[in-house]
Amino acid sequence: MDRDDGNHGTMTKKMKVLITDAVDPICIDMLEARGITPDVRLKQSGEALREAVAEADGWIIRSGTTITADLIEAAGNLRVIGRAGVGVDNIDLAAATRRGVLVINAPSGNTISTAEHTCAMLLSMARRVPQANRSIAEGKWDRKSFTGSEVYEKTLGVVGLGKIGREVAVRMAGFGMNLIGYDPVLSQEAAERLGVRLVDMDGLLTGSDFITVHTPLNDATRGLLRKETLAQCRQGVCIVNCARGGIVEEKDLLAALDSGQVGGVALDVYSIEPPPVELQELLRHPKVIATPHIAASTEEAQEKVAVQITEQVIRALCGEAVQTPVNALAIKMAAQPDVQPYLSLSDRLGQLIGQLGGGRIRGITVGCRGDVPRRYSEVLTVAAVRGILSKWVTEPVNLINAPFLAEDMGIHVTEARDTAPGGYTNLLQIGLETDDGARTVAGTIFDRDEPRLVRIDDYWLEIKPEGHMIVYRNVDRPGMLAAVGSILARNDINIGALALGRAGKGEIALTAVTVDEVVAAAVVGEIAALDGIEDVRRVDV
Repeated sequence: MDRDDGNHGTMTKKMKVLITDAVDPICIDMLEARGITPDVRLKQSGEALREAVAEADGWIIRSGTTITADLIEAAGNLRVIGRAGVGVDNIDLAAATRRGVLVINAPSGNTISTAEHTCAMLLSMARRVPQANRSIAEGKWDRKSFTGSEVYEKTLGVVGLGKIGREVAVRMAGFGMNLIGYDPVLSQEAAERLGVRLVDMDGLLTGSDFITVHTPLNDATRGLLRKETLAQCRQGVCIVNCARGGIVEEKDLLAALDSGQVGGVALDVYSIEPPPVELQELLRHPKVIATPHIAASTEEAQEKVAVQITEQVIRALCGEAVQTPVNALAIKMAAQPDVQPYLSLSDRLGQLIGQLGGGRIRGITVGCRGDVPRRYSEVLTVAAVRGILSKWVTEPVNLINAPFLAEDMGIHVTEARDTAPGGYTNLLQIGLETDDGARTVAGTIFDRDEPRLVRIDDYWLEIKPEGHMIVYRNVDRPGMLAAVGSILARNDINIGALALGRAGKGEIALTAVTVDEVVAAAVVGEIAALDGIEDVRRVDV
């Protein structure tokens, strides 16, 4: 592209950037200063949106616009999509990658604002500030009803020590709180630098006076705090959720509050937004404080995000390197069709072993055998790391930032070529070392694009690594599969596929079962209680 100079000069070709969500006005000022036309079209949909994007070279959105494959197809000139914020789940990344459209985000602009809001909610809950404010606004002078509690020397349990969780920990340490945390991918050394003592999830539940969650919402974290886990907590535990609605099971909070098991709740996010009428009884509870998803809504955060994403969009349109690409490497790899199935396989195996592993992650080893895996071992290693981290890191994990996130968390990653054993010509193997031991998975590609999981630890088997799975070890005797199948059938869960691996007749075997829907924790518990079955893991790929 022609430009006057290399220092953000004016471009000879007039560019247009479509803006379909409200962003800070500085975005428009920055674009116009570079000779780019900002085309602001708020609240557009359907054919109007298709017409608007037809001439756009760039597109800036927040969470209000969903960019689908057909919109990308209609955007003949589109080169870059900028998401003013962290999440990119409202963008069809696969469609953008196929078209060579770069997707970038602004992952750090609202970190401080969200962390500060979390701390404000926690302190307000401890001292019952909103309730006391309402009382005095009603003309009352009721000091006895609003006796609060100090946070000094209380224990704060932080679930998820990503960027926001760490900032919360640093700030609450200043209030003299004892800090414990659960994060399966953060190293002990990194936690110690924060002054956080790492524990397992059970230890966090039983050891915390206050709990704050900072994880993504996925099958592994949905309903993380629910009836069963709330029952494990200390009597009167206080809970803050400024992360994602659905991590805390809202329907279980009301009973826990009424019984006194939970002493207070502070919510900024909800499973359905705005909250439906069914949640009003909870939201009106005297021990609940709630805000309308405003943790990131500060003037500073909105300006930071707007500046960051606009700078990156301008750089992309100028052909310059960007700092926060989401799919840059994926676009490059899209030109190599032979590696695509292995990229998908590596990501899936990473997701799988990340959920099979127990305890904190210490190291990851990726071994490659065969021509294609060996030629692309570096990017396949990154894909495996992305899969492992994706379940617990709050920001989107991609092929660009995965190695940096692993390094930041103190995880040692090793790439080992031609070290994957077995009788397969092409094989990808991932090893995971945790505090609880080592796990191994391996996979290959059948018929050019069909992924197969062929090994779990020392057991060789064959099953597609996809969807919802249950993996467990069992005594090799008649009736074991029937017993598990009976529990699944009783809970109306259909089996899609299964595979069995064993070392020898009558020895401990390993079974992997694919089912048609998410298996509830209670069902996993039923299976684990069967005689002869151990180490039951629910895996969602």
